Amino acid sequence: MTNNWLEYECLKSGDGQKLERWGKYILNRPDPQIIWNKQNEKEWNNYDAIYHRSHSGGGKWEFKKKLPQAWTIKYKNLTFKVSPTNFKHTGIFPEQASNWDFIEHQINEYLKNHNEMRVLNLFAYTGCATMTAAMAGATEVVHVDASKGINEWAKENMALCHLENHKIRFITDDVIKFIEREQRRGKTYQAIIMDPPSYGRGPNKEVWKFENDFSTLIKKVKNILDKDFSFLLISSYTTGISHLSLKNILKLEFASQRIETGENVLPITENDLLLPCGIYARITQN
Repeated sequence: MTNNWLEYECLKSGDGQKLERWGKYILNRPDPQIIWNKQNEKEWNNYDAIYHRSHSGGGKWEFKKKLPQAWTIKYKNLTFKVSPTNFKHTGIFPEQASNWDFIEHQINEYLKNHNEMRVLNLFAYTGCATMTAAMAGATEVVHVDASKGINEWAKENMALCHLENHKIRFITDDVIKFIEREQRRGKTYQAIIMDPPSYGRGPNKEVWKFENDFSTLIKKVKNILDKDFSFLLISSYTTGISHLSLKNILKLEFASQRIETGENVLPITENDLLLPCGIYARITQN
């Protein structure tokens, strides 16, 4: 569970919608996991913007008042850009904060007994985990995403976190091709973070599908994971994939390591409900 936010809050949920506080602004967004009913319907009018799904795919925002194109929120000593996008996301998955805490802890512990730590973030999106690893003291963080625009957003987050002087490399590339190049170079990493999409295309139209390609990805990732590694952290939002299915794949490749899997969840303020937000796996040394 992620419960250390001060500037984000899931206020209410019901009938496929959630009210969220992002700093001083409240957004109303759809969420397919929310199959329970709304409570106190009159209170649902208290939002600044709402996202409407289109029957033909995608959707659009309706603003009750003029909002800035982007603003910032903090998590502990990190600052991130928030911006409502035309595909409903904001640039931050707040439930991932519990994984950021895990990343920080693991890096701090590893560096007590080692002089360096190289961290690789695959499908790295806007770089919240990248900035967490750099802030925690990783000697090198390599951030890989197929979208040039998303990598520019990540660079904005680097500036907001005042991490320009840290060794962060931003790579716009197909993840599989990048891993294969690193293996040929003999490069390894002491920690690897990844959030593979359900479906995607690389810069040269390479097709990625989670259920078809994840097992191959894990085999390739294992080739560049240092023998003296700290952790491998995986997140997934692919509908229909259980964390137990994920664990089964990982047990075949990492039988001698400690494997923890489960659901990422957010607390909902108005009651004691929990909002499921994808699954995770953490592999560490026994």
